[in-house]
Amino acid sequence: MPTPEYLQVLESRFMAHADAEISLQMKKYMKDRFEFYGIKSPLRSKLYREHKKQFGLIPTDKKSKIVRWCWNAPQREWQYFAMEFLGKETKKADQQLIELYEFMIVNKSWWDSVDYIAVNLVGPFLQKFPERISGLTEKWMDSGNMWLQRTCILFQLKYKSNTDTELLERFIIRLMDSKEFFIRKAIGWALREYSKTNPEYVKEFVLTHQLSGLSHREALKWMENKGMI
Repeated sequence: MPTPEYLQVLESRFMAHADAEISLQMKKYMKDRFEFYGIKSPLRSKLYREHKKQFGLIPTDKKSKIVRWCWNAPQREWQYFAMEFLGKETKKADQQLIELYEFMIVNKSWWDSVDYIAVNLVGPFLQKFPERISGLTEKWMDSGNMWLQRTCILFQLKYKSNTDTELLERFIIRLMDSKEFFIRKAIGWALREYSKTNPEYVKEFVLTHQLSGLSHREALKWMENKGMI
């Protein structure tokens, strides 16, 4: 598929800054799941800023087409670009964007993309459209897709005192017997982050639920480092 006009200059810049040695390092770090141009985060951010200054954010009328092109591109930098540029305008998100977010979660799924989407795209979306939370998260929990389920655990990560603990607790209980590393890690991460807001709740939850060793350790890590337990 030809490169969309909006991305052609950025493609030239990516190619000009490609580094074969760094590309191999990045590919190895990601368990050989993705190809890379080999552009490290600081330079990538600089190229993104230049692109935004010159061309603006992703055109609204072509958003789905451009993001899907990025997702189908072999180099992982394109997926990072799509996520980060969507993340720059979450306040303008419309209801239809959740379908695009779901597409991004279930395709080329790995922690580096799913975690960003969960926390920085889905999280703000469901704050803006709270009436979507119940139906959407139940659908994702029922899907059997580990990455959609991980998103259900993580989307409230930045909600702090606005965290719906009843919802979080229900999802954790439903998934706490999972053998999947990424589910167990997400449970611990969500509890650890919430412990910074409500440590007593997390202590009590960990005490009264049979979490996996990984989830248990992750949940208590921040409080242990602070000498609170």
